[in-house]
Amino acid sequence: MKGTVHYQLKGEVALLSIDNPPVNPLSSGVRLGLFEQVNRGLQDGAVKAIVLTGMHRAFIAGADISELGSANTDSISLQETLQNMEASSKPIIAALNGTAFGGGLEVALCCDYRIAAATAPVGLPEVKLGLLPGAGGTQRLPRLIGAEAALTAIISGEPILAAEAWKLGIVDEVVSADTDFVAAAIKYAENIIASGAQTRKVRDLEDKIAADRGNAEIFARAASQLDKTHRNQLAPRQILKCIDAAVNSSSFDAGLEIEQQLFNECMTDPQREALIHIFFAERAANKIPGLDKSTNKINITKGAVIGSGTMGGGIAMCFANAGLPVHIYDNNEENLSRGMQVIADNYKRTVSRGRLTQAQMNARIALISPVKDLDEIADADVVVEAVYENLDLKKDIFRQLDKIMKPGALLATNTSGLDVDAIAAVTSRPDFVCGLHFFSPANVMRLLEVVKAKHTSPLTLASAMSLGKQLNKVAVVAGNCPGFIGNRMLGGYSRQANLMILEGATPTQIDEVLYDFGMAMGPFAMADMVGLDLGWRARKMVGGSNEVTTRIADALCELGRYGQKNFKGYYQYIEGDRSPRPDPDADAVIKRVALETGFPQKQFTPDEILKRCIYPLVNIGARLLEEGHAYRASDIDTVYVNGYGFPAHIGGPMWYADQQGLDKVLVDIENFYSASGDDLWRPSALLKQLVAENSTFADYVG
Repeated sequence: MKGTVHYQLKGEVALLSIDNPPVNPLSSGVRLGLFEQVNRGLQDGAVKAIVLTGMHRAFIAGADISELGSANTDSISLQETLQNMEASSKPIIAALNGTAFGGGLEVALCCDYRIAAATAPVGLPEVKLGLLPGAGGTQRLPRLIGAEAALTAIISGEPILAAEAWKLGIVDEVVSADTDFVAAAIKYAENIIASGAQTRKVRDLEDKIAADRGNAEIFARAASQLDKTHRNQLAPRQILKCIDAAVNSSSFDAGLEIEQQLFNECMTDPQREALIHIFFAERAANKIPGLDKSTNKINITKGAVIGSGTMGGGIAMCFANAGLPVHIYDNNEENLSRGMQVIADNYKRTVSRGRLTQAQMNARIALISPVKDLDEIADADVVVEAVYENLDLKKDIFRQLDKIMKPGALLATNTSGLDVDAIAAVTSRPDFVCGLHFFSPANVMRLLEVVKAKHTSPLTLASAMSLGKQLNKVAVVAGNCPGFIGNRMLGGYSRQANLMILEGATPTQIDEVLYDFGMAMGPFAMADMVGLDLGWRARKMVGGSNEVTTRIADALCELGRYGQKNFKGYYQYIEGDRSPRPDPDADAVIKRVALETGFPQKQFTPDEILKRCIYPLVNIGARLLEEGHAYRASDIDTVYVNGYGFPAHIGGPMWYADQQGLDKVLVDIENFYSASGDDLWRPSALLKQLVAENSTFADYVG
């Protein structure tokens, strides 16, 4: 069994210390230790109160996910442990020295009192794994803070800092950072003993839920909000039912029964497995063949960004948000000034929404130094080039960087798909060059593709991955191929969508299928948001394109239809509202171009639309694995969930293919290939191999 709980006598107080490093999850040994040591304190006549705290950096960071769903006959359940604590005739004080998440907060809610270190966050993040708090969290938290606040806390799954937890009523006292926390907890217990050693059970509190009882508007409003924030997801709706039960059930125990029933339904739902897959996939992405903890890394304390446009400004904000000073350079002073203003405006919006204080904004802006001379960035430990996608321009910039950057600096390009080897080749230090492909808006999007070029050294790769962690990104290594992982796969997705509107489907029809599947938006709404004119202008610069799938976008742009930016593209828009509306004029353009290109027209089913958009992701993803440009299928899923709006509760395109059955996926791909002859549909050798072996992408090890 993993973990233990230590017992010490401190006068009339029994101090129970959870020891399961590094973050004290509720492993089998911890659950058993809590049960036994609480009983020891109850049986000790000298003990008047019990203090429960954590060793290391957490109180209890949650369940042990490795044990989730498994039976351990050598231990006892969390429910038994909590029932034993809640039945205590002596007051138990939860002393939250650090993180109290999930089951950790549920343990604290079974204690009579709660105090927290100023730096200790609390929260119930189970929803992010497709679950709900299954040990009374949905029943006890509303009794402390009311139904509306509990709905917000549990459905978002976000951490709540100690000061806010005190304001809400989750904890009774916050201990300042400069105080001996354990000594303060003992003193708090002694004060409770001195005042009569009264117990106070959360399950018996009624005033908050009594005020909410009969207020159906709370739950109707929350249900409506779920359609926007957690579309198609089971766990948030189950949480809503649980909190309704906490408020309106005949008793606390009746509410607990409903919670357990709905928890079990979540446990057996495919969404839970998919979300746990993504949870572990994001962590597995940090395991790079040839690298380990002993691999040297560049000590990155200062950054630099070349280019002050949308990407450059966003990347500079990433550094500042992480507390790293950063230079930002642009060869056009007007652009530089405009870029700094955009950065300031972005921060102002965040302050206006209450997500940042004015002091924090000022501190972050102070870390961003605009410079007019390229030589001024020479002392940076890493420089990220973020100019527009022109290979010759990027090569020219890297020639200059090679001359001015200090030895040992990391040189990175933010290209979304150009040849990193070609860029590295113009320098005298290609081993220090890699791609750092941020996603727009860079200060918001979590994904970072770290592109390993031919000569990228282990030092550079390890440093780039470490920087990703510093910048609070989900970093994934990609090989140097056109489009890397994400955009190479996106090319197939977009191509099929564009072919289908030439063959008789409408943008609305395709977008609705993808939206209902769970994508953040369909391909045509996305194209309008990005701007149709960007690709159109790029194609015109090189003399145009013969690719049939760009014909409709080009025709729309020739008529001045650029997308959201001027309220008409594939759809029409009204000012102040980004909702796409079908546009007969755009549909007429589509029909005209389809007629000109000679595509036979047909009717599409939702099933065919979905397969023709999603299965290219699978087939191209398999090719990336074959070629070694992606290490794991789970890396591909991580890229698509964090960078392209693929629904996490479906698990990513490769996980989705496994769940459909690779044999069935292969049959569909072969049929599409036979019908079209398009090389996009030529089945990958790896896909055929896995089907022949009755294996899956999840099992594949390259």
